[in-house]
Amino acid sequence: QVRLEESGGGLAQPGESLRLSCAASTDILSLYVMGWYRQAPGQERELVATLFNHGMRNYADSLRGRFTISRDNAQNTLYLEMNSLKPEDTGVYYCNAKTYLGSRLEEYWGQGTQVTVSS
Repeated sequence: QVRLEESGGGLAQPGESLRLSCAASTDILSLYVMGWYRQAPGQERELVATLFNHGMRNYADSLRGRFTISRDNAQNTLYLEMNSLKPEDTGVYYCNAKTYLGSRLEEYWGQGTQVTVSS
C-alpha cells in the first residue's frame, strides 16, 4: 500500500512563490508515474504536472514556465515549485502516483494541501 502526504501549502501574495512537497511511504518515485493535480473552488480537478519514471516532464500549457516538478528519490519526496503565483492558482493541490500492472491501473492519492493566492 502506497501512502502520499502533501505539505507546503498556505497563503501567498500574487507574485510570490511556494514549494509543495509530497512524501511517499515507500520507495516508488522511480517506479511510478508521479503527478500534481489541483482543484479550484467550483471546478473539476485538473492535471498540473507529470513526472514520468524515466525523467520526462510535462506541464499544463498555461503553467509551463512558472511551475517545476521534481523529485528526490533518496528522500521519497516529490516537489512542485510554483513561481509568480496568481490568484487563479488558488485551490487544493493533490499528489498522485500511478502505474499499470499489466492492464490494471494502480493509483494512489494524497489528501491534498490548500494553496491560497490573495493580496
